[in-house]
Amino acid sequence: MTSPVLEIRGISKRFGALTANDAVSFELKQGEILALLGENGAGKTTLMNIIFGHYTADEGEVRVNGAALPPGRPRAAIAAGVGMVHQHFTLAGNLTVLENIIIGSEPLTRADSRRSEAIAKIRRISETFGLPADPAARVGDLSVGERQRVEILKALYRDARILILDEPTAVLARPEAEQLFRTLRGMTAGDLSIIFISHKLHEVMGSSDRVIVLRGGRVAAERVTADTTSSELAELMVGRSVTRPKREAHATGRPVLTARGLRVRPAHGTGLDGVDFEVREGEILGIVGVSGNGQAALGRLLSGTAQAEEGSLTFQGEDIAKATPRALIRRGIGRIPEDRHAEGAIGDLAVWENAVLERLDDPAFSRAGFVRRGAARGFAAELIRRFDIRGATPDTRTRQLSGGNMQKLILGRNLANAPKFILANQPTRGLDEGAIAGVHAELLAARAAGAAILLISEDLDEAVALSDRIQAIVKGRLSAPVTAEQADARTLGLMMAGVWEANHAI
Repeated sequence: MTSPVLEIRGISKRFGALTANDAVSFELKQGEILALLGENGAGKTTLMNIIFGHYTADEGEVRVNGAALPPGRPRAAIAAGVGMVHQHFTLAGNLTVLENIIIGSEPLTRADSRRSEAIAKIRRISETFGLPADPAARVGDLSVGERQRVEILKALYRDARILILDEPTAVLARPEAEQLFRTLRGMTAGDLSIIFISHKLHEVMGSSDRVIVLRGGRVAAERVTADTTSSELAELMVGRSVTRPKREAHATGRPVLTARGLRVRPAHGTGLDGVDFEVREGEILGIVGVSGNGQAALGRLLSGTAQAEEGSLTFQGEDIAKATPRALIRRGIGRIPEDRHAEGAIGDLAVWENAVLERLDDPAFSRAGFVRRGAARGFAAELIRRFDIRGATPDTRTRQLSGGNMQKLILGRNLANAPKFILANQPTRGLDEGAIAGVHAELLAARAAGAAILLISEDLDEAVALSDRIQAIVKGRLSAPVTAEQADARTLGLMMAGVWEANHAI
């Protein structure tokens, strides 16, 4: 690691009154893995979008191998060897994996022989990185985790020499993430240099050479990874000491949600095959598993966007296996969806509109068919205050929020209604350490108040920390539950591999 391959010089970017980046400067060296840390809304993604040409800086410049990079031109960035894996997908759902990977760099109507070459290259990269993908699959039929793999493959396919990874492992299980970083580390032995954004401090500590911390749009600190600790980095990110809350043992109540023999045949992906579970008052039931094993089908069923073909699903003794989303909300069911952009919020609506979107028939927010805007804005302002939604006012367009702050809006909208049951599907995906601690505290407070919570998480540490009992999902089937005290790394690993009984595997 000697000469810089990428130089960020005095980059500033403003969106109206909001300063996203304020005179940011640093370098990326040849063969280096640089981690970029910061709270949600600290300006990390904005900065990466400036480097890649999606945004134009108000001040400053980006230099690649000593030459100034033309601002606002992604094609120029790609030609200079810069590749970017976006935090939020930039894929066309109606195209295949192959078409999404080659689009923009090669014609989609290329000859069959050339397409065969592209397919062979994709398969080589897939095998090398441990990121399986079917080139012929339609992207719209893939799970969230599978789509993230396609994003990573797309950047690698273009032979990038400077690779920007914005939360690349947010939807990958830990073994997949570890394999990805092992491969990336091997590639830096050549001439690949990497910047990655991650809120997972164990990834930063285990994979980076150096760390840049952004706070409030400015460079707050720089550390050599070998000379720092996770706790120091967490404190540098948020400006204070961060401690995640601990689950305290307490008695649970009667069953709130019970599933028996549930079968769901989804339009795409893995369905549910005879699923049984039960969630009680004051209990968190954790569901763990590698992405694509039926979590999406379970989430859609409990959100009312899919219906069971067989089996029963009862909520407080009432059958809800074929209930609509509106009916579930009215019964007191809260939903934190896996994909906050596609299912959780409407980006072009204001924060106050998203805050009351699921409660427009509530007299507190509507009267005679008209929305009570003052009450709705007041409710949104309280959510912003209570859940620390950064960079937001009630009238802010929701798409202008960072992913983490959008997640806090969705969480607050649900918890403020004191639901009896909460579906928490990947609730802290993409959140910084301080925000994770806040979300965990809110979920544990809801548990203490008697709510039944079903937590779907690919973060095993999170599942063990929050859950009273844990079940693994494999190929649409659920294991028998184990208590959190029984859920050590080996036990959970075996369960996620489908080994639920001695010498028996799925």
